[in-house]
Amino acid sequence: MTTRGSSADGLLLIGEAEDALKLLADGSRGERYLGGVKLCYLDPPYNTGERFEYYSDRKGSDDWLQALRANLTALRPLLSPEASVWLHLDDSEQHRARVVLDEVFGREAFVATVIWQKRLTRDNRTAFSSMHDYIHVYAPSGPKAWKKVRNGLADGGAFANPDNDPRGPWRSAPMTVQAGHATRSQFYTVITPAGTRHDPPEGRCWTFSAERLSQLDQEGRVYWPRGGHGKPRLKKYEFESAGLAPFTIWAAAEVGDTSSAKKALLRQFPGRPAFDTPKPISLLERIIEVATDPGDLVLDYYLGSGTTAVAAQILGRSWVGIERSRQTVETFAVPRLNSVLGQNRLAPCDIARVSQLPAQERATVRSAVG
Repeated sequence: MTTRGSSADGLLLIGEAEDALKLLADGSRGERYLGGVKLCYLDPPYNTGERFEYYSDRKGSDDWLQALRANLTALRPLLSPEASVWLHLDDSEQHRARVVLDEVFGREAFVATVIWQKRLTRDNRTAFSSMHDYIHVYAPSGPKAWKKVRNGLADGGAFANPDNDPRGPWRSAPMTVQAGHATRSQFYTVITPAGTRHDPPEGRCWTFSAERLSQLDQEGRVYWPRGGHGKPRLKKYEFESAGLAPFTIWAAAEVGDTSSAKKALLRQFPGRPAFDTPKPISLLERIIEVATDPGDLVLDYYLGSGTTAVAAQILGRSWVGIERSRQTVETFAVPRLNSVLGQNRLAPCDIARVSQLPAQERATVRSAVG
């Protein structure tokens, strides 16, 4: 369960990502961060060739990829064995970035690519109206190991207990599967308690052997619909639910879009030019809830307007934010963080430019959060 508003602590640094990452890895407080990052969410400039109000997005592709590679390499020592890295991009460089991710973490570390619906309106100026971004998810431990530690999405399905089962509320699921990898023991005729005979549908087989089905029935874990005439269904209990596996397509209706994120910033900072490419806080909350537990450490070294740090603070995660632009930090990130920190507000001494700190002092700069 997620505890909103839990106390957490954070570190906010201004400087180049690679410098700050090396600082975290070899500073006097480095033991806190080495192997301690559970989630790294990255929303870098996409290299679209545009110039925005608060940053430039024009760079040679080779230079952009070289910087990406250097930063990801510097990140590796900070990742915990259960960590995941989420790299958020559009079509400009995402296909080349996948190759760099494979280089740094290995092809076997690839978990999935999430498609996020970033806009709902149509742009008729282009050959195709782009409405989505890509979020490449990598886990150094590999997808099978990471699945064991990631959290599922909330299961909103209906559970009930019409038969007063002592194990509590349940719902039923079909007891057939595709027959492609079945064994002979999964093909047989089921005779229901009412005497009705059922064979598995064509192309499918029973989930369990006849012996195992009988055992489950004796344990009270089989539901027979239609007064005992229907095909057997497996009772799945509410206490057993570990959440749902996230889909790879995330709709704006579920996690917000760019327009809603901009409107939220404009409401918070009226009369000020909006940050050009903000992400909705609900998108970051979903990522953080899937990839971490309360108290875990979240890192974003392209912090921008501060959405990752704000979401982490709300959800009770520790966080590290790195941003190269002092103007962006002071204009957006600090006020947004202060809006959720209450009395534990950030003071001017809580942020510092990495390049201006003496080596012996660099790792002592931390915020007053928590």
